[in-house]
Amino acid sequence: MRRLTEEKIVLASHNAGKLREIGDLLAPHGIEVVSAGSLGLAEPDETENTFAGNARLKAHFAAKASSLPALSDDSGLSVVGLDGAPGVYTADWAETGSGRDFPMAMTRVWRELTEKDLAEPWFATFHCTLCLAWPDGHDEIYPGEVNGRLTWPMRGDQGFGFDPMFIPNGHERTFGEMPYEEKAPISHRADAFAKFTSAALGL
Repeated sequence: MRRLTEEKIVLASHNAGKLREIGDLLAPHGIEVVSAGSLGLAEPDETENTFAGNARLKAHFAAKASSLPALSDDSGLSVVGLDGAPGVYTADWAETGSGRDFPMAMTRVWRELTEKDLAEPWFATFHCTLCLAWPDGHDEIYPGEVNGRLTWPMRGDQGFGFDPMFIPNGHERTFGEMPYEEKAPISHRADAFAKFTSAALGL
Protein backbone atom coordinates (compact mmCIF):
# COMPACT_ATOMS: atom_id res chain seq x y z
CA MET A 1 0.00 0.00 0.00
CA ARG A 2 1.66 3.20 -1.18
CA ARG A 3 1.33 6.35 0.93
CA LEU A 4 0.76 9.80 -0.51
CA THR A 5 3.84 11.90 0.29
CA GLU A 6 3.38 14.64 -2.29
CA GLU A 7 1.96 18.00 -1.20
CA LYS A 8 -0.07 18.67 -4.35
CA ILE A 9 -2.52 16.47 -6.22
CA VAL A 10 -4.92 16.81 -9.12
CA LEU A 11 -8.60 16.09 -8.71
CA ALA A 12 -9.58 14.29 -11.91
CA SER A 13 -12.84 16.22 -12.20
CA HIS A 14 -14.23 19.46 -13.58
CA ASN A 15 -16.84 19.58 -10.80
CA ALA A 16 -16.38 22.69 -8.63
CA GLY A 17 -18.39 21.18 -5.79
CA LYS A 18 -16.17 18.12 -5.62
CA LEU A 19 -13.06 20.32 -5.71
CA ARG A 20 -14.28 22.37 -2.76
CA GLU A 21 -15.32 19.29 -0.77
CA ILE A 22 -12.10 17.36 -1.36
CA GLY A 23 -9.93 20.45 -0.97
CA ASP A 24 -11.50 21.10 2.44
CA LEU A 25 -10.85 17.50 3.48
CA LEU A 26 -7.19 17.53 2.50
CA ALA A 27 -6.20 21.09 3.42
CA PRO A 28 -5.66 20.26 7.14
CA HIS A 29 -3.07 17.70 6.02
CA GLY A 30 -1.05 20.22 4.03
CA ILE A 31 -2.16 18.88 0.64
CA GLU A 32 -3.12 21.31 -2.11
CA VAL A 33 -5.81 20.12 -4.53
CA VAL A 34 -6.16 21.52 -8.05
CA SER A 35 -8.81 20.44 -10.53
CA ALA A 36 -8.25 18.88 -13.93
CA GLY A 37 -10.38 21.68 -15.32
CA SER A 38 -8.14 24.42 -13.95
CA LEU A 39 -5.16 22.73 -15.65
CA GLY A 40 -7.00 22.59 -18.97
CA LEU A 41 -7.13 18.79 -18.98
CA ALA A 42 -9.78 17.03 -20.99
CA GLU A 43 -12.22 14.52 -19.49
CA PRO A 44 -11.68 11.01 -20.84
CA ASP A 45 -14.62 8.90 -21.95
CA GLU A 46 -15.75 6.52 -19.22
CA THR A 47 -15.61 3.26 -21.15
CA GLU A 48 -15.20 0.73 -18.35
CA ASN A 49 -17.98 -1.43 -16.91
CA THR A 50 -17.02 -1.15 -13.22
CA PHE A 51 -16.73 1.77 -10.80
CA ALA A 52 -13.06 0.89 -10.16
CA GLY A 53 -12.36 0.71 -13.89
CA ASN A 54 -13.74 4.17 -14.60
CA ALA A 55 -12.06 5.65 -11.52
CA ARG A 56 -8.72 4.22 -12.67
CA LEU A 57 -9.21 5.51 -16.20
CA LYS A 58 -9.84 9.07 -15.00
CA ALA A 59 -7.07 9.09 -12.39
CA HIS A 60 -4.37 7.72 -14.70
CA PHE A 61 -5.35 10.11 -17.48
CA ALA A 62 -4.98 13.12 -15.16
CA ALA A 63 -1.78 11.83 -13.52
CA LYS A 64 -0.02 11.31 -16.84
CA ALA A 65 -1.21 14.63 -18.25
CA SER A 66 -0.21 16.66 -15.18
CA SER A 67 2.82 14.70 -13.87
CA LEU A 68 1.17 14.87 -10.43
CA PRO A 69 -0.66 12.26 -8.35
CA ALA A 70 -4.34 12.33 -9.29
CA LEU A 71 -7.45 11.43 -7.31
CA SER A 72 -10.69 10.46 -9.03
CA ASP A 73 -14.01 9.01 -8.05
CA ASP A 74 -16.71 7.07 -9.81
CA SER A 75 -20.08 6.85 -8.11
CA GLY A 76 -23.48 5.36 -8.73
CA LEU A 77 -26.62 3.65 -7.49
CA SER A 78 -27.24 -0.09 -7.69
CA VAL A 79 -30.82 -1.30 -7.22
CA VAL A 80 -31.26 -4.90 -6.14
CA GLY A 81 -34.60 -5.33 -7.93
CA LEU A 82 -33.08 -4.09 -11.19
CA ASP A 83 -30.18 -6.56 -11.05
CA GLY A 84 -27.77 -3.82 -9.98
CA ALA A 85 -28.85 -1.20 -12.54
CA PRO A 86 -28.24 1.61 -13.18
CA GLY A 87 -24.89 0.92 -11.48
CA VAL A 88 -21.90 2.18 -13.42
CA TYR A 89 -24.32 3.76 -15.92
CA THR A 90 -26.06 5.88 -13.26
CA ALA A 91 -25.13 9.22 -14.87
CA ASP A 92 -26.10 7.90 -18.31
CA TRP A 93 -29.67 7.33 -17.13
CA ALA A 94 -29.89 11.07 -16.46
CA GLU A 95 -28.35 12.27 -19.73
CA THR A 96 -30.42 14.39 -22.10
CA GLY A 97 -29.51 16.53 -25.05
CA SER A 98 -29.33 19.56 -22.78
CA GLY A 99 -27.64 18.15 -19.66
CA ARG A 100 -28.49 15.72 -16.87
CA ASP A 101 -32.06 15.31 -15.65
CA PHE A 102 -32.05 13.29 -12.42
CA PRO A 103 -35.80 13.55 -11.74
CA MET A 104 -36.22 11.84 -15.11
CA ALA A 105 -33.70 9.17 -14.11
CA MET A 106 -35.39 8.58 -10.74
CA THR A 107 -38.74 8.28 -12.49
CA ARG A 108 -37.24 5.62 -14.75
CA VAL A 109 -36.01 3.64 -11.73
CA TRP A 110 -39.45 3.82 -10.10
CA ARG A 111 -41.19 2.90 -13.38
CA GLU A 112 -38.98 -0.12 -13.98
CA LEU A 113 -39.49 -1.35 -10.42
CA THR A 114 -43.27 -1.02 -10.68
CA GLU A 115 -43.37 -2.59 -14.15
CA LYS A 116 -41.65 -5.63 -12.64
CA ASP A 117 -44.37 -5.62 -9.95
CA LEU A 118 -41.76 -5.59 -7.18
CA ALA A 119 -43.12 -4.87 -3.74
CA GLU A 120 -41.32 -2.54 -1.33
CA PRO A 121 -38.84 -2.38 0.29
CA TRP A 122 -36.74 -1.66 -2.77
CA PHE A 123 -33.20 -2.23 -1.54
CA ALA A 124 -30.34 -0.25 -3.08
CA THR A 125 -26.72 0.73 -2.51
CA PHE A 126 -24.88 3.96 -3.26
CA HIS A 127 -21.27 3.33 -4.33
CA CYS A 128 -18.23 5.63 -4.41
CA THR A 129 -14.90 4.27 -5.62
CA LEU A 130 -11.85 6.50 -5.25
CA CYS A 131 -8.63 5.94 -7.18
CA LEU A 132 -5.31 7.60 -6.40
CA ALA A 133 -2.90 7.23 -9.31
CA TRP A 134 0.71 8.34 -9.72
CA PRO A 135 2.46 9.38 -12.95
CA ASP A 136 4.56 6.21 -12.82
CA GLY A 137 1.42 4.12 -13.32
CA HIS A 138 0.86 2.88 -9.76
CA ASP A 139 -2.61 3.25 -8.24
CA GLU A 140 -4.58 2.48 -5.11
CA ILE A 141 -8.35 1.90 -4.91
CA TYR A 142 -10.64 2.85 -2.00
CA PRO A 143 -14.28 1.65 -2.32
CA GLY A 144 -17.10 3.06 -0.23
CA GLU A 145 -20.81 2.33 -0.02
CA VAL A 146 -23.99 2.99 1.94
CA ASN A 147 -26.96 0.63 1.92
CA GLY A 148 -30.59 1.63 2.08
CA ARG A 149 -33.92 1.50 0.34
CA LEU A 150 -35.75 3.55 -2.26
CA THR A 151 -38.98 5.45 -1.79
CA TRP A 152 -41.50 7.12 -4.09
CA PRO A 153 -42.42 9.86 -4.69
CA MET A 154 -39.17 11.82 -4.43
CA ARG A 155 -38.65 13.67 -1.16
CA GLY A 156 -36.44 16.67 -0.42
CA ASP A 157 -34.45 19.21 -2.38
CA GLN A 158 -31.07 18.80 -0.70
CA GLY A 159 -28.14 16.90 -2.17
CA PHE A 160 -28.07 15.87 -5.81
CA GLY A 161 -28.49 12.93 -8.15
CA PHE A 162 -30.70 10.15 -6.76
CA ASP A 163 -30.65 11.53 -3.18
CA PRO A 164 -34.40 12.38 -3.06
CA MET A 165 -35.41 8.71 -3.42
CA PHE A 166 -32.73 7.04 -1.25
CA ILE A 167 -33.24 6.37 2.47
CA PRO A 168 -30.05 5.10 4.18
CA ASN A 169 -30.39 2.22 6.61
CA GLY A 170 -31.21 3.35 10.14
CA HIS A 171 -32.95 6.52 8.95
CA GLU A 172 -36.45 7.54 7.87
CA ARG A 173 -35.54 10.56 5.75
CA THR A 174 -34.05 10.53 2.28
CA PHE A 175 -30.62 11.98 1.55
CA GLY A 176 -32.60 14.67 -0.26
CA GLU A 177 -34.23 15.68 3.02
CA MET A 178 -30.99 15.79 5.00
CA PRO A 179 -28.81 18.90 5.25
CA TYR A 180 -25.26 18.42 4.01
CA GLU A 181 -23.88 18.31 7.56
CA GLU A 182 -26.09 15.32 8.36
CA LYS A 183 -25.64 13.40 5.11
CA ALA A 184 -21.89 13.90 4.66
CA PRO A 185 -20.64 11.72 7.56
CA ILE A 186 -22.81 8.72 6.58
CA SER A 187 -22.50 8.86 2.79
CA HIS A 188 -20.78 6.45 0.44
CA ARG A 189 -18.22 9.17 -0.28
CA ALA A 190 -17.44 9.50 3.44
CA ASP A 191 -16.87 5.74 3.64
CA ALA A 192 -14.46 5.83 0.70
CA PHE A 193 -12.63 8.89 2.07
CA ALA A 194 -12.20 7.29 5.47
CA LYS A 195 -10.39 4.41 3.75
CA PHE A 196 -8.37 6.84 1.64
CA THR A 197 -7.21 8.94 4.57
CA SER A 198 -6.36 5.85 6.60
CA ALA A 199 -4.38 4.10 3.88
CA ALA A 200 -2.91 6.98 1.87
CA LEU A 201 -2.31 9.45 4.69
CA GLY A 202 -1.88 7.03 7.60
CA LEU A 203 -4.58 8.73 9.67
